Amino acid sequence: MNDNTPLAERMRPNTLDEYVGQQHLTGHGAVLRRSIESGILPSMILWGPPGVGKTTLAHIISQSLKRPFYSLSAINSGVKDIREVIEKAKSDQFFGTNNPVLFIDEIHRFSKSQQDSLLGAVEKGVVTLIGATTENPSFEVISALLSRCQVYVLKHLTADNLLNLLQSAMENDNFLKTKKITLTETEALMRLSGGDARRLLNVFELVVKNLGGDEIEITDEKVLAAVQQNIALYDKTGEQHYDIISAFIKSMRGSDPNAAVYYLARMIEGGEDPLFIARRMLILASEDIGNANPTALVIANNCFQAVNVIGYPEARIILSQCAVYLATSPKSNSAYMAINDAIALVKETGNLPIPLHLRNAPTKLMKDLGYGDKYDYAHSHEGNFVNLEFLPDTINGTLLYTPGNNARERETREALKKLWGGKYGY
Repeated sequence: MNDNTPLAERMRPNTLDEYVGQQHLTGHGAVLRRSIESGILPSMILWGPPGVGKTTLAHIISQSLKRPFYSLSAINSGVKDIREVIEKAKSDQFFGTNNPVLFIDEIHRFSKSQQDSLLGAVEKGVVTLIGATTENPSFEVISALLSRCQVYVLKHLTADNLLNLLQSAMENDNFLKTKKITLTETEALMRLSGGDARRLLNVFELVVKNLGGDEIEITDEKVLAAVQQNIALYDKTGEQHYDIISAFIKSMRGSDPNAAVYYLARMIEGGEDPLFIARRMLILASEDIGNANPTALVIANNCFQAVNVIGYPEARIILSQCAVYLATSPKSNSAYMAINDAIALVKETGNLPIPLHLRNAPTKLMKDLGYGDKYDYAHSHEGNFVNLEFLPDTINGTLLYTPGNNARERETREALKKLWGGKYGY
């Protein structure tokens, strides 16, 4: 590699044993490793945040199985490019080479017609498709293609993973190992990386070159100073993408429509996928507004559907309308907190027995065992309410949903208090 090759590229691993993180997939005995070692490789979608090794893993798979490797980016490839690669793959098969790997980065950005053009080649085994995405493939990949692929979820890298990457780089990179580098502080490096290995290594190299000399001490202050001096270089590959969407969400959560439309404009001018923006607003409508204004979810969903139909430039108007509406809506995270607390309770208590009176009784034996016995139909009572126990015995009376302090949910709290008295502490 030449002197201008970024550190992240110089440190790209070539084998599964060198690969850092994702042990649930690539560790000894893990599902993907077993598949690679057997030589029986399904088409797959690698779903995970940026910088966790999706592209690297695709390269390693190809090299491990000695298969030709073709790569396309969904940002700048069309149906014509896909067909050319598929024809080349067919030609390679004619000459007796192994089934090629076709890697498609950001496959979620492919249109339906582009994804359709892959179906035949994937189904017939002309290529083994490896798609990489930061978005939920259930939303972004057509069902016909998704059904032909195995989805593997890649996780955020841990702090230990990232520190191991730095240590490996200092020991093995031809440039860095000529330096005596001391990692006195690493918090700034970790924070700036955002869990992204590529960003971590490139920022680290930037700091080392900025400081100069053969003996270098890395501190948080030096890291931040070096990054501020080289902000254009640091952000040239688009890392601000995640900072801006974070600021956009937090501005709407903080009820500031002015800041919300500013960050929206930043994303629009940067060419951000409008569906990515709309999807984040759809999540916020439930997570941060919820039952304080249930119409927010309807508005956000309609925004997502409309943007999907219209696209830029007109979609900017719909996105702005929705962003302003969400920013100016009353806020509540009560439903979000309720499900988090409920999941934590389930993990703590396990599979508690369902009360007998709530169980389904489709057979005579189940009825004889008391399934469904003493269940009282709420609609047979005044106000469509009956005071039954609905939680398992060991956790009865557990409060999981606490209404927010807003007009709508204050009404909900009073209604629940009348129904349940002091049972849940409303």
